Formats: sequence, structure tokens, C-alpha cells
Amino acid sequence: MRGPVYLVTAMALFGLLDANSKLLSGTYPADQVVAVRYATLLLVLFAARAVVPGLGGALGTAHPLLHLMRAGFMVGSGMGFFLALRHIPLAEGYLVYFTAPFMTLGLAALVLRERTGRAVWGWSFLGFAGVALAMWPGLRADGPWGAYLWALFATGCYAAVLTLNRKLRHETGAAVLILWSSLPGLLVLAPFAAMNWVAPGPLDLAALAVNGLLAGGATLCLAIAFRHDSAARLAPLEFSALVFALALDLAIWGVWPTAWTMGGSVVVIFALVMSQRAATAAQAKPSGKT
Repeated sequence: MRGPVYLVTAMALFGLLDANSKLLSGTYPADQVVAVRYATLLLVLFAARAVVPGLGGALGTAHPLLHLMRAGFMVGSGMGFFLALRHIPLAEGYLVYFTAPFMTLGLAALVLRERTGRAVWGWSFLGFAGVALAMWPGLRADGPWGAYLWALFATGCYAAVLTLNRKLRHETGAAVLILWSSLPGLLVLAPFAAMNWVAPGPLDLAALAVNGLLAGGATLCLAIAFRHDSAARLAPLEFSALVFALALDLAIWGVWPTAWTMGGSVVVIFALVMSQRAATAAQAKPSGKT
């Protein structure tokens, strides 16, 4: 159960990250928020290694190109969602995001040659239907097409990150994952962040730093999850993000779920349970090789 536990933990951390980012988004530009996120992770990494030498394992890697590709896709995902959600409602952006499990399953079959099985795809479609049902009252589809394209671009980048996490599953230690995802992203975004910099107060600076810690924790959990399990088992669990989004809406903004939302959540939870059974059964089948 390590893979599923880490994946669901990542979804919970991403929910907290989205809530924190929503509180900051009205004041600070995307490049500044994401650049501070990466800077925070690097500061924490090197401070921890100064106290405990070698903490998190080696910093070198035998797969620098894969890591650089992963870092690029992470920047694309973060920036794409930010640009999309400027112009379309959160519900519509999330609905596009929830196509990620299908992209992940497709990339797993094409790139990783992992078996998925028809049942996993079927339960994933049911999970997506549950998300659509939950968000139905907030959907208008009247935003600019460019925003939907940014959301789709960001979702594709996110699915690519998950696929590369699986390719890098033999990397040991957390330090190499943090360094090779944060440093390239910081180098790319720092000049833009400097040009558009908005000076934060002490509380906002702390919130920006927390954003980095949440993003780092979620990224590590995703990487560890795909180190332990296949995309067929893990991808459908991304729909659990809906449950955390509802809980945070209630806890922070006092938004109670509607009957549509509750009904969709029940469908999602049922689909998640059944997808796990289907993925486990698919993995248990003999491959036919001797």
C-alpha cells in the first residue's frame, strides 16, 4: 500500500497548496510565487544538509537529461494552471486537470509499456464522471479558449512529470529529486520574478515559503509513490483530490457542498475503490513470458 498512501498524501498536500496559492494569487505574479517556492526548497535542502551532512542521499545522478525534462514539465504545469485560472472558474480548470489520469495511463502504456487493463480505464472514466457531476453547477464553458488550452497544456505537463517519476524510480534519496527539480526551475524563473517582483510583508513571505514546503512535500510523495507502484494502480487515485478540495473549501471559506457535489463525491470514492481492485487484479495476471 505504499504507492497508494503516498499518492493520496500528495493529493492532500496539493489541495493545501492550491488553497494557499488561491489566498496569494490576487497579490503576487505567478513567476514570483513559483520562484520563491523553488528557492525555499533549496534553502531547506542545503540548511538540512549543513546540519546533517549527506542528509537525503547523493546530489549527483546518472540521468541528468530525465531530471531536466522533469523540471521543465514541472515549470510548465505550475505556470499553465496559474495562467488558466486567471480567466476561467476554478471548477472548469479542475475539470480539465482531472483528465490527467487518462493521460498518465496512456503515457504509461506508450512510454513505460505498463499493462493497465480495460477495467482500470472504465473505473477511471466513472471517476471523471463523478468529478463532472460534482462540478456541474459551476460549469459555464464561456471563458476564452486560450485559458482552456493553458489548462490542457498544464495537465499534459503534469502527466509527463508522473511518467518521468516512474522512469526515475531507481533514483535513491530525496535530495537529488529536490535539487534537480528546484534549481533549473529557479534559474529559469528568477529573471522574470525579479522584473515583476512585488515586495511581500512578513506574513505573506511566510505564506510564500509554506507554498514551497507544500509543493516540495507533494512532489516528493508523487515521486516515491511512482517508485513503488504502477500508473495503472496510482493514476485513478488522483480523483481523490476532489475530496480534499471539498474539505478545504468548507474549513477555510465555509463553503458547504451541494447535493450535486456530494453525489459526485460518492461516485468518485466508489470508482477509486473499484479501480484499485481492478488494477491489482490486472497486475496479478501472468504476463505469458517464461
